[in-house]
Amino acid sequence: YRPFFFFFFFFLSQTPWLWNTRQCWNGYPYQPLMPDLHYYYIVELSFYWSLMFSQFIDIKRKDFGIMFTHHIVTVTLITFSYVTNLTRVGTLTLCLHDAADVVLEAAKMANYCKCQKLSDLLFLTFAIVFIVSRLGIYPLWILNTTLFELYEALGNFPALWVFNVLLVILQILHCFWSYLIIKAAYKAISKGKVAKDDRSDIESSSDEEETVPRSKTLHSTITTNGTGGSNGTNGYLTGGTCSEEH
Repeated sequence: YRPFFFFFFFFLSQTPWLWNTRQCWNGYPYQPLMPDLHYYYIVELSFYWSLMFSQFIDIKRKDFGIMFTHHIVTVTLITFSYVTNLTRVGTLTLCLHDAADVVLEAAKMANYCKCQKLSDLLFLTFAIVFIVSRLGIYPLWILNTTLFELYEALGNFPALWVFNVLLVILQILHCFWSYLIIKAAYKAISKGKVAKDDRSDIESSSDEEETVPRSKTLHSTITTNGTGGSNGTNGYLTGGTCSEEH
């Protein structure tokens, strides 16, 4: 799934609405559905449906409800924007979210290859990209065009409010996961230790933190949506010894 990000970003780089969000509403709702845009939606929707179902067979964590809410909101947003032909801004939203996840997957691969320093560097890169994209670009770019530019161009209509409520819920989740990332990074940098996943491996596990000393390397845990995780399943980044990290 992740390699498709580069193909779809190349597709978006040739569209006028990537550089000018007001183009998202030019001619709406009579905007042709391009084949590449259609395939982008199909790939993304299938991916998030798979995450929704795999969560039930994965290790249950404290933020199970929040993760499930995220998947429900995402699937609803993708479906709703497709049905109402809000696909232009939908592709921008999907691309922005995928940008951080690509770095996360690279960090996981580096950990699997036991390239600890590279994994640490990629984790820090992921944290920066996640926070900048989800707390900076997302509200200033996506929410700005859906809350203000869309209203100015087309006026008020029911789909506008449904769409914006779902997008604002995503922003609230971004703030929660950014807090966990910053907290994990701060502990790792200040203490030089691996902090236990704030969410814990299972719902009934102890909340007491477990730390593993180390000398130089940074070990932190995050998921595909920015939360922490201590098991390498369902996209979770694993913290381990100095030679092993997700």
